[in-house]
Amino acid sequence: MFIKLACFIALLFLLFFSKKYYIFFKCCLNYKKYYHNLKKKCMECPNEIIFNGLNIVSSEDTLDEIIKNNRSISRFGDGEFELIFGNGIGFQSANKELAKKLKKILKNNNNEFLIGINIPYNNTYLNKYINITKKFFIDWLERIKLKILPLIDLNKKYYSSYISRFYFEIEDKSKVSNYIKKLKKIWEKRDILVIEGENSRLGVGNDLFNNSNSLKRIICPAINAFNVYNKIISEAKKFNKSILILLALGPTSTSLAYDLYKLGYQAIDIGHIDIEYEWFLRKATKKIQIENKYVNEAYGSN
Repeated sequence: MFIKLACFIALLFLLFFSKKYYIFFKCCLNYKKYYHNLKKKCMECPNEIIFNGLNIVSSEDTLDEIIKNNRSISRFGDGEFELIFGNGIGFQSANKELAKKLKKILKNNNNEFLIGINIPYNNTYLNKYINITKKFFIDWLERIKLKILPLIDLNKKYYSSYISRFYFEIEDKSKVSNYIKKLKKIWEKRDILVIEGENSRLGVGNDLFNNSNSLKRIICPAINAFNVYNKIISEAKKFNKSILILLALGPTSTSLAYDLYKLGYQAIDIGHIDIEYEWFLRKATKKIQIENKYVNEAYGSN
């Protein structure tokens, strides 16, 4: 009787264990080391071990790749991952179709299309940021690490999703001016099409795009832009494929960049760039509002 009970308990334990930790054992490069150590819980495993080998190219080198080879890029931040997990975020409701598209893009293996992520799993990455950003990433990664692990390939080269967040959250701001000069080379003497949410107003009231040949816009809803996804694609297809498309439309941009790339455009999910530039020009020490522009991360945005 005792043996049967022990076997039953062991079976229940293994079922529970396999459900909770299967993702870790399936995806973590170090699973063989810990597989027989049942006392080592995956949630307690240091991020440095779980994500050991994850290769994320720096923001500067990501810019070089875009500039030298006219690459397109989709960027995945915490919002995109939350949508993949089935959650909504401030300006985009949960959407199964969008979640499916984002997951497919993230897992694609086309080396000519760049996938930008930011998973600061060790101090080398974390020390680039100010303290409040460090804390955010530590808490965020601790909460979602077992969910995110099966979505990424620890043997793949990823690029930086922080190419457009070059000022406020960066600890060492001494190189920001040079970084911006390099960033502007992306659209130097190019015809630009900006696809953005209403009130984003990229480049309005500043010189961000002054070195471009021309600039046209497609204005989209600031909230739940994915609801008019096909219409956005249709409008974009009216433009010549020599035009550079810059996207600032939240997670919808992440999907648009890939689909427009497949149509033959160079498309860059550029996101937060204008607000970062405005904060840089003002030498802002907190996330302030910018007059006549939507700042979703500042209190009282209009």
